[in-house]
Amino acid sequence: MSTTFSVRLDDDTKERLEHLSKEVGRAKTHLCAEAIKEYIDINEWQIAEIKKAVEAADKPDAKFIPHKDIEAWLLKSLGTPKERKPPKCG
Repeated sequence: MSTTFSVRLDDDTKERLEHLSKEVGRAKTHLCAEAIKEYIDINEWQIAEIKKAVEAADKPDAKFIPHKDIEAWLLKSLGTPKERKPPKCG
């Protein structure tokens, strides 16, 4: 089942949508519906992963790498000819 939904677009976005619609031979409504589905899928996944990470970090036995260790690795090692392995949780 589908429902009608209206959205306001700025002129540039509307023109780009019209151009893409012609290029791929699909209706603008189809492209919009697919774009919205993809946006929702990505953001639902991202939010779920962030929640899982926060829950893991909030556990009493959570382990972290000290900021100073990460900072030293990023600033003094990463991308250099003598790059060291990244620090590990302790």
